[in-house]
Amino acid sequence: MMVKKLAAVGNSLGLIIERPILDLLEISKDTPLEVTTDGEALIIRPVKKAPLMGRALAAADRLMDAHEETYRKLAK
Repeated sequence: MMVKKLAAVGNSLGLIIERPILDLLEISKDTPLEVTTDGEALIIRPVKKAPLMGRALAAADRLMDAHEETYRKLAK
């Protein structure tokens, strides 16, 4: 367990997260984060990189690329 204090960031407050934790969760300064609460705790997690729909579309693109010629012949 780690006890932290908030730090002033302009007119807001921020939480400093150490590099080992960022590395463990694969979070960088550009990673979108989902911030929620369960009513008692603040929950911060990285937004999933490829939601199911995104993975499905990427797989379909790879399939189309791999078999483009066949699909063009079938379309005729």
